[in-house]
Amino acid sequence: MKEEVAIFVYGAEQICASCVGMPSSKETFEWLDAAITRKYPNQPFTIQYIDIFNPPEEKKHQIFASRVIEEDLFYPVVTIGEEIVGEGNPKLKDIYKEMEKYGYEEVSIK
Repeated sequence: MKEEVAIFVYGAEQICASCVGMPSSKETFEWLDAAITRKYPNQPFTIQYIDIFNPPEEKKHQIFASRVIEEDLFYPVVTIGEEIVGEGNPKLKDIYKEMEKYGYEEVSIK
């Protein structure tokens, strides 16, 4: 593995108007954490949930949270590095593809 990936899931408690019927942002965050951990065991990464209406004090998160709101992005919005890799109903395939750019490799369990 080349570089440990930091994944951010930007969302809110209230489901976005265009995402009714989909899991909440926090449920998506928990699902992604479990799925990525299973796909890439023993390959460290961090995943953090960011509430877009109450982001942490770190400036980059405040700026991106404002962008999600101002641009009416479908949340949750999933980022890796500076890339948006999922929006609304993120696809694992897209997230895995981005992680593999950083050297993550699927581990087969037999």
